[in-house]
Amino acid sequence: MNTNPLIGLEAFGQSIWLDFLSRKALDNGDIKNLIDQDGVSGLTSNPSIFEKAIAGSPDYDDAIQVMAREGKSIEKIYEALTIEDIQRAADLFRPTYDRLDGADGFVSLEVSPKLAHDTNGTIAEARHLWAAVNRPNVMIKVPGTREGIPAIQQLIGEGININITLLFGLPRYREVVDAYLTGLETLAAHGQPLNRIASVASFFLSRIDVLIDPMLEKLRLADGAVADIVAGLHGKSAISSAKIAYQIYQESFGAARFQKLARAGAHTQRLLWASTSTKNPDYSDVMYVEALIGRETIDTVPLETVAAYRDHGNPAARLEDGIQEAYRVLEGLRQAGLDLDALTQQLEDEGVAKFNQAFDQLTTALRDKRNATVQKSVTS
Repeated sequence: MNTNPLIGLEAFGQSIWLDFLSRKALDNGDIKNLIDQDGVSGLTSNPSIFEKAIAGSPDYDDAIQVMAREGKSIEKIYEALTIEDIQRAADLFRPTYDRLDGADGFVSLEVSPKLAHDTNGTIAEARHLWAAVNRPNVMIKVPGTREGIPAIQQLIGEGININITLLFGLPRYREVVDAYLTGLETLAAHGQPLNRIASVASFFLSRIDVLIDPMLEKLRLADGAVADIVAGLHGKSAISSAKIAYQIYQESFGAARFQKLARAGAHTQRLLWASTSTKNPDYSDVMYVEALIGRETIDTVPLETVAAYRDHGNPAARLEDGIQEAYRVLEGLRQAGLDLDALTQQLEDEGVAKFNQAFDQLTTALRDKRNATVQKSVTS
């Protein structure tokens, strides 16, 4: 009997996706081993991941030098490197995709973070990346910003698989669900098949606690009724939000509007738990996996969390436990004067800024590597 806790998650309807990608891991078989030995069934990428992989190693230098000598721009070099990695990863997960008839086995590639507030630019780049990767098991990542919502609706309506990223707040999540359903309805109205369109909504977790916990601690140290209200709320904001998001998921996809689409072959838009590495050393390093195990969900985890869960994970269905407690936590935040909607908007803005910073750092590194190759060619 397989005692690997990662494999054990399958029994509870949860998929594990890898929040990591590098050419070295593709070349040396590390990602294939995670598929074969740990049951990893998907993979996500983002500008930060590519910045670490490309700028932080020499693994891409030969390819960069070849394209530099061909006179390719920084933008074309970046696109070529990332698309090749995504295609290779998608091919590794294709057997999973085929075995599960398109229910899992996806790999995600993000549009430029520079387009986070540009609806038309997002649509155009998502179309381009979808065609360039040319794999049925790719998802194009679109940020769940206000400007991203109409882009999501349009792209789903065109039959493009979408991973909605940088979700923090429950009101925005409801908008994302509506955009997905409207996109499906557009597809159906045009007589297009619904059974091959896939989407996930990526709800970010640990960043919520990183922002709110210090606020709670400050309030706890103050005198008065507020200190009593916030007692015991530390480390619970993110998981409580996620549990309520799952209630919204069940309500939305159990309703008549989706059931009509399901009869035509549509799949639900699964919730994906992202930002799952624990930032606070006082918390369990697997807390964002253990607490949110449930049917039709995905946990996307970095390598260190994969290793931690393999070592001491304890799979059990917990996502629907403590729902009333989750509502009490969010009510406690409100009573303490913390505006969760405003705070999650702040996290969305900060998330876009962080991805832009990583993208800028990667662009600078690529420019330096390209220029070094060009200069060497000139002087040799």
